[in-house]
Amino acid sequence: MFDITAAGFKDPILVAATDGVGTKLRVALSANDHSSVGIDLVAMCVNDLIVQGAEPLFFLDYFATGKLDIDRAEEVVKGIAEGCRQAGCALIGGETAEMPGMYHGEDYDLAGFSVGAVERDSVLTGAKIEAGDIVLGLGSNGVHSNGFALVRKIIEDLELDYSNEAPFGDGTLGRTLLAPTKIYVKSCLAAHRAGLIKGLAHITGGGLTENIPRILPDGLGIKLDGASWPISDLFKWLSNAGGVAPEEMARTFNCGIGMVAIVAPENANAAKKKLSDAGESVFKIGSVISDASDTRVMIENWEAAWQS
Repeated sequence: MFDITAAGFKDPILVAATDGVGTKLRVALSANDHSSVGIDLVAMCVNDLIVQGAEPLFFLDYFATGKLDIDRAEEVVKGIAEGCRQAGCALIGGETAEMPGMYHGEDYDLAGFSVGAVERDSVLTGAKIEAGDIVLGLGSNGVHSNGFALVRKIIEDLELDYSNEAPFGDGTLGRTLLAPTKIYVKSCLAAHRAGLIKGLAHITGGGLTENIPRILPDGLGIKLDGASWPISDLFKWLSNAGGVAPEEMARTFNCGIGMVAIVAPENANAAKKKLSDAGESVFKIGSVISDASDTRVMIENWEAAWQS
């Protein structure tokens, strides 16, 4: 149970989201590291609430496996609890299911469900976005939880092991790839409540080119400067090692930008400061344009950004 009046809302709209971690769980199993997938699970749900302007209130999880491994389940649920702490929401329940006819060996799956609330007059719809608005990018924490089918194929083709040292930085390949999805709730909520945000886009499956248009009114597009934020060695390695062209990287991965905020030009500096003060790495990455083409996100200097 959850008492919404105790959360201080006066005229709330409830917002709900459900998601999973996808094949990133295969990496966790291969690396025998389940400490952060619970954070991923929470992040994938609550980051989809904040784009509507909603504060996450509570979370429930579903853990299914063939035979329950108590230690592993405890590790996963600890991650879920940590994700809820980062998002400022309550973990009020969940379901654990043993289904040996459905799952084999050590396999397991996760799903999450979150409910949030936003005052009726504060729902973020993107309707006020207009040409000339500024696009701010919030730095990601690695691959997050999308594109792992391609990541795993690259690693399998190269015959690498997740215990190997990462070719693109410190630590093992498995630990680096399992860096948990960043939770943007508190920073974006602060900027939204300050009246600085027109729209938010969570960069998940579909990457930069397919997620941002979801919040744009008809007739508008986005022009990004690919040289305006750093592309990490991890993404450059995936592109080079897997033979994945930069344009395909932009359709598959977040490429270093996990959340996009669209703000009015006169609010750009204030929004950047508010988000930075909340711990985000913030980059001015582009602007909203009048657009008559089918390609609603254009990225300039993109090829060069991958060579630098």
